[in-house]
Amino acid sequence: MIGVDTVGVAAKLGAAADNATAIAQLADEVGLDVPTAYGVQAALVQRRLDRGERLVGLKMGLTSRAKMAQVGVDEVIWGRLTDVMRVPDGGTVDPAAYIHPRVEPEVAFLLDRLPEPGEPVGDFATAVRAVAPAIELIDSRYADFRFSLPDVIADNTSAAAFVIGPWSPVPAGLDNLGVLLEVDGRVVQVGSTAAILGDPRRALDEGIRLAGRHGVRLESGWVFLAGAATAAVPLRPGAHVRAVVEKLGTASLKASA
Repeated sequence: MIGVDTVGVAAKLGAAADNATAIAQLADEVGLDVPTAYGVQAALVQRRLDRGERLVGLKMGLTSRAKMAQVGVDEVIWGRLTDVMRVPDGGTVDPAAYIHPRVEPEVAFLLDRLPEPGEPVGDFATAVRAVAPAIELIDSRYADFRFSLPDVIADNTSAAAFVIGPWSPVPAGLDNLGVLLEVDGRVVQVGSTAAILGDPRRALDEGIRLAGRHGVRLESGWVFLAGAATAAVPLRPGAHVRAVVEKLGTASLKASA
């Protein structure tokens, strides 16, 4: 789209994240379409790289119907992860560092090599070194957590932080594993990995295809978050969050009071 200052838009989003202060939606104001929104996302992440962060992977967004309904959009999207976003399993985050943080249970892959687009699922194990339960902390920089599709893409798909549990060999089936999200020992969301495009492995294929449109190629050793298996829930001060994925184990984080 001609005339959009992608670096300027990225600066507004970056400042909102840095200051934990929400801003109004940008897409209508500046005329963002989806391709241009990915250009803003690239500029937004470049700001982080320029201050010393490094890329460690990609993430998918809106891969479940529950998630699409929750935020009012209807297209799978992808974003970038940096090393500073990673929180150790069982680690602590400060909710005050975010605008309106939410958490959701996910499945993470550790890439051994780059699968080819459309590669048969049967070859998946040779491309993925390991799999793990994960938690993603999302934090839209827009007021009231409301946005259009270009808005959320430009905002790096609301990426804020992530936790990965213990890595394990990829099991024979990933398409219908039970998923729980617990807060302070109470189950608040119940789901299945089937909610992630029917099978989390499909999310990887979709991520490769979509990122490739913008010249981004996944790398060996990168983390790939396949998407949420349930709707996200707000992260409250003092909360202890745990994601449980059948056969894969658990991942957890704590929110400081």
